[in-house]
Formats: sequence, structure tokens, C-alpha cells
Amino acid sequence: MTEPLYRQDAYAREAQSVVVGHTDEGGILMEPSLFYPTGGGQPGDSGWLEWDTRRLSIATSVKAQDGTSILVPAEPEALPPKGAHVMQVLDWERRHKHMRVHTALHLLSVVVPLPVTGGAVGAGTGRLDFKMPEPPQDIQLLEDSLNRLIDRDLQVTEGWISEEELDANPSLVKTMSVQPPRGRGRIRLVRIGTGTEQVDLQPCGGTHVARTGEIGSLRIGKVQNKGKQNRRMSIILD
Repeated sequence: MTEPLYRQDAYAREAQSVVVGHTDEGGILMEPSLFYPTGGGQPGDSGWLEWDTRRLSIATSVKAQDGTSILVPAEPEALPPKGAHVMQVLDWERRHKHMRVHTALHLLSVVVPLPVTGGAVGAGTGRLDFKMPEPPQDIQLLEDSLNRLIDRDLQVTEGWISEEELDANPSLVKTMSVQPPRGRGRIRLVRIGTGTEQVDLQPCGGTHVARTGEIGSLRIGKVQNKGKQNRRMSIILD
């Protein structure tokens, strides 16, 4: 299995690939895959496939047991046959919003330096749940701090460490509910800022923008009580 295209280049909007199989449920397996599969709180990509004179809408993408993407058709239509050369095309506007929100949530975990108990990425909105017994005193202060980080236009890059290195640095993992996937010997890290400008470094398999300035300004929504120890903070892209 080759490295998925969404991992090689999060900005790739379309790509030619080959159908390598189908699932019993009617899903499509592509090699290589452009569509990000649901995981880590980020929804699967949507879009469509084109081959010959046909076009098939894709509602979402989910993850197979081996980590590959399974493309889920929006309607029960004829599928491209195994071996077919197919053009994969993303709903780019939706994917790009996921990228902006996902990167913004990493920054939210910087301005709210508390353990994260859950999270979700949406197309224009997102949320993190924090282990936070008391609500924050000044939401506007947090919102201003978040937008200042965005305005610094920090570079967003990735790197890899071994599972052993992660075990030696457990503080890299901010999420209490979801642990980085293991079994392949290495863990992907997403870094925001470089050198003395670095503000965040944590394991993540999702797609992100290249610089924080691409996120644009955002607002923090209402803080919700999710139990004695948990508070939910939402962000909304302007």
C-alpha cells in the first residue's frame, strides 16, 4: 500500500487512481487514495469519481481495518469496476474548512492548556472537550489570544517519531479519550511554528493548513457543561 495522497499533499484536490477492490457493503477501494477517512474527530471526505463518461458521488470515506480509505457512494449506483482508472475529485471547499478548523483546534488546546477529553471537526465549526471543573472566566480573552496566534501566520509542518520515542514523551499526547494509532512503528506529529516560534507539537493523523493565517478569524462559542469535570468549547470560523 502506497502512502495515501491526503498524507502526501493535503492540498491535492483531484488525482488519477485505480480501483483495487470493493467491499461487501458497496464501498470502493482506491490506490492511492485521495479521500481522508473518518478518524481522529475529523469527518471523511466527500466528492465524486469520474471514469469513462460516468460520474459517481461519494458521500464520505471510512477507514478499513488496515487503515486504507473506503469510499462510500452517496446513492446505490453502478460502481467503477476493479482495475478501472478513475479520477478522484474532492469537495474541496468542505475539505479545506476541515483543515482550517482542525488546525484551529490545535491552537485552542494551546490557549486552554488543559487535558482534552474529546473533540470533533466540522465544516466551519469544531469543538474540544476539556477536563475543566470550572468554566473560564474570560471567553473574550481566550478568543483574542486564539486569533493572535492565527495572525502570527505560523508554519504548520509534520514529522515522525517512533512509538518508543512517544512512550518516552507522554506529554505530547493531549487527548485523554483518543490515543495515536499504533502498530506501524512510527507516529505522525503535527508542529505549529518552528524553532523559537513553536507553539504546539502533538500526534495527529488529520489534514491541516500550511500556515495558521489561512485559518482566518474565528469566534469561541458558548461554553457548555458536560459533567462535573468537563466543559465543551466550540469555535466558529468567520
